[in-house]
Parts: sequence; C-alpha cells; structure tokens
Amino acid sequence: MVAVETIKLFRNYEYADSMSNRILINFLSMNKQFQHKYIFNLMGIVFLVASCNGQVKTDLPKSTELIATSVGQPKMVKTQGSSEGDNVYCSLQDKAGNLWFGTTGEGLYRFNGSSFTQFTVKDGLNSNTVYSVLEDTSGNIWIGTLDGICRFDGKKISRVPITGIFFSTNNSNNYYSAQSTKNTVWSMLQDKSGKIWFGTGDGVYCYNGKSFSRFLQNDGVVNKENLHLKMIDCMLEDRSGNIWFASGMPPGEEGICRFDGKTISSFKPTGDGWIRYIKEDKNGNLWFSCRNHGNFLYDGKKFTIFTEKTGIGNPMLVDKNGNIWFNGEEKQSTVVSVGGIWRYDGKTFTNFNTNDGMSNYFVWTMLEDRNGNIWIGTRNTGLYKYDGKNFTNFSE
Repeated sequence: MVAVETIKLFRNYEYADSMSNRILINFLSMNKQFQHKYIFNLMGIVFLVASCNGQVKTDLPKSTELIATSVGQPKMVKTQGSSEGDNVYCSLQDKAGNLWFGTTGEGLYRFNGSSFTQFTVKDGLNSNTVYSVLEDTSGNIWIGTLDGICRFDGKKISRVPITGIFFSTNNSNNYYSAQSTKNTVWSMLQDKSGKIWFGTGDGVYCYNGKSFSRFLQNDGVVNKENLHLKMIDCMLEDRSGNIWFASGMPPGEEGICRFDGKTISSFKPTGDGWIRYIKEDKNGNLWFSCRNHGNFLYDGKKFTIFTEKTGIGNPMLVDKNGNIWFNGEEKQSTVVSVGGIWRYDGKTFTNFNTNDGMSNYFVWTMLEDRNGNIWIGTRNTGLYKYDGKNFTNFSE
C-alpha cells in the first residue's frame, strides 16, 4: 500500500524528468520483497527533486506571470492603504481598447470595459508608485515607477534595468525624497523612428530596442546652455519632429526644453522653470502649463501667455473635437482644487464641478477613450468618466 501511494506521488510531480522515470520503472520491476527496502530511498529522491525545483524558481529572472492583486472589480478598489494625497497620476488606452491607470500608491489598474484588474509589487512591479505608462509599437506596456522601469509583454511583467549607466543609489541631493528619487521614471515617449525616451530623476535616457544611452552624452547633441534634463514631467514630439521636454520640480526647473535634432535649448516665457504638461492642439499649437504662473502656447514662431480666462488650471487634454480640457487651480497644501474642471472650444469655457457629479479633488490626468468618453483621475485615487452628459464615479 505504501509503495502504491509512493508511485502515485511520483506520477503527480510535473517536474519528474527522464531520470526520475527510469528510477520509477526500475522500482516497478523489482520483486515486492525489495520494494519496501527501497521505498524510503524513493521518497528521498522525490523530495530531493522537489527541493531542487524550488531552488531553480528562486533564481528565475525578475519577471512574473500576470497574476493580479485584485481581479474583476467593477470599480477601482484600493488595497494598499494609500492616502487622500495619493492620486491617479497617468492614463493610457492600448490598441486592444483596455484602459490603464497608474497611481501613486495603489500600483497599476487595467480596465477592460467591464471590470478592473490591479497590479502591485506583489505582481511584479518594482514600486506601487506609477508615474508614467506607454504602449510601444509592438504592443508592450512600459511602466515608469518610483524605482525604475517595468515592461508587460502581454504575459508577464519584467523589470528593465538600464544596465551599466543607470541611476546612482546615493540620493544625497536634498531634493530627492521617498516620493522622488534618481530612479524615478516620470515620463516616457516613443518617437516616430521607434526610439523610446525616458525622463528620469537623473536625466533623459534613450532605448533603441537593444541598448540604452544617456541622451545628453550622445555624440552630436549640442548643449550650449549646459542643461541637465532632470525631473522631466512629460515629453512630446511635434509634427515637425522636434522633441519637447517639460522640466519639473527641483533639481529640474529648466523650463521648456526643445531638441531640434541637433541642439537642445531652453525657454521660460513666464519665468517659471517648473512645467507640468505639454499638449498639441488640432492646429499644431503647443500648450504648456506652468506650476506657478499660468499657461502659454507656441504657434511655431512665438510664445504667447494665455490670458483668455483666469481661475483655471492647466491644459491637460485635447479631445477629438479639438476642445481643450483644463483642471482647476490647485489650492496650496491641500488635495482639493478650485472651481472644478473646464472645457474650452476656442471661444467659450464650460465648467463642470461637484454640482455635475465631479469631486472637488485635484485632477492629475485626463484621457479620451476611442468612444469619446473623458476619463478623469484625481487625488484620493479617484476616477471619473464623463460620457458627454453625466459623470460616473469609478473608484471606491
């Protein structure tokens, strides 16, 4: 009876290799009087194989099969204990139609149109703070976090180190903190040539599909102003192929920087070095949002301060109809905004606020999906959808 149970046990191990099978065949060919003699040796072999198998698993590359923290929730459920000050920071719709939302405390969410799936450190992310998300031309989802880069290839999440030249672990600069390190990937962009750009706390890096390089150290880049391109909040490639960088909080604060294919240069039309967003409208004008001194736009020749309306926040989205969406002004040292959000059609402004079903939490990201719905990510890890008539809360 013991021998029969041992045979069953052996057969049930998926990792039994050809040598194990030969041992089993020899065991079965033995006379019954010898089977009991070798039964405990066989048991030892089984557990030895199991032990070795476990050791191999611990040495696997740093990737994980896509087994989510929470699956099938109709709303974004918070599981990581994030605070009121945390937010939905970035958003993306992929080629398959899924919506992705990166947060500053709850990791990454994917919405398939009916339910949300949450991915955290437990599922392969290197941090639950996600500042940027990008789908490349091959369909890979790149995830920029507080602690570097991850990539989802449709099956697993893998950590992607920038080998050899990546960030120093010595964050001695007093501007770096638990929320902002040299390893932080604030922004990502894939240009028309297929190259992927990463705006990090330690400068801008480029990936050509095989290797990484530090942008400002590439041969041929003219940098007469000695720019550092640290803390780049966002990047954009315009219709003419120029790459624009929005320099963020210290140690950034270099204003708007433009690379024309040869020279990198900086502009500060309002005197504000901290730029949050760059958007291109249907006419090719570029809209820039300052942290402290309003907004301005560039028509290809000159910069103009936007003074059409006071009391609005930053331009965050240009929708398919050409409307420009603004968030509200941010109250200092609070998590709320002033006056709700605004839609500008080029002539008039339409305001949406708590009376329309929006919250009063400060807005960090806006996304228009392929059906024309506007998704709005806020502080307190809030998410709202505007379908053209009504606002729906998709967070708990």
